Amino acid sequence: MGLSWQQGPLAPGAIGHFLTPEPLPERLLFAERLRRRLRVRCAGDWIADSEDALLLHEPGRYPVAYFPREDIVEGTLVPSGKVTHHKDLGDTAWYAVRAGDRTAERAAWEFTALPGHAAELGGRIAFAWRAMDAFFEEDERILGHAADQYHRIDIRSTSRVLEVRRGDSVIARSEHPLVLFESGFAPRWYVPRADVDESRLLPVEGRTFCPYKGLCDYYDVGEARRAAWSYQDAYREVDRIGGMVSFEADLVEVRLDGERLRPESGQQVIPHGVDRGLDVDEAGRR
Repeated sequence: MGLSWQQGPLAPGAIGHFLTPEPLPERLLFAERLRRRLRVRCAGDWIADSEDALLLHEPGRYPVAYFPREDIVEGTLVPSGKVTHHKDLGDTAWYAVRAGDRTAERAAWEFTALPGHAAELGGRIAFAWRAMDAFFEEDERILGHAADQYHRIDIRSTSRVLEVRRGDSVIARSEHPLVLFESGFAPRWYVPRADVDESRLLPVEGRTFCPYKGLCDYYDVGEARRAAWSYQDAYREVDRIGGMVSFEADLVEVRLDGERLRPESGQQVIPHGVDRGLDVDEAGRR
């Protein structure tokens, strides 16, 4: 998703390429000011509050926010003596984070031997996302990872005919599906419930969480396991797909205007897990 994750332009599996006469380095890192107030809470205390966080986009990783040391509450960082080496940014010193009655080991880090071209990261600290209670932009909790300013979702209506089959059976047929375009992914097609034979959908246990769309429910279609999904209570930013159903083109036959859709390489979703202390009610609320 976004600039450096999945198939974004700085990701290892990028679907595009830079039009340059000379080959680019194998790895490109990109840093920029977040330009949003970002806060960190740990053990119920606010331990960092900054309007000058720096966001680092690193190939194959979610973006990470780096806080100026002066914007971190004094006494929060406890040197651990542990030093590792980053292939691009040099030595990395690790800290325990002390807040309230809790000490989270190896929960923050700082680059201490930066190359000259990365000097702007000097004196900045990053916190391990899942080791903290929560991260906030202003007064709203940010879920999953630091907000990627290059991640975008667009939803479009279309009059193209989408048909879903399993063997000889028609599972869904719609003349007004929605198509969701999400950074780093192939288009996903969503069908209104009224156009789906719901008797063919078997709800299964286990939900996943998307920081941008909300909680996702899954369905088996015959013997095709988890071949369909739905965001029953999609976040308000994407509420047009709320309750609609989408289908995996590698598990069932999906045709658009008669032409079969084929799964694209690199499109499997890579989960990042659930935030610390995030319950179902909070994950489903936006």
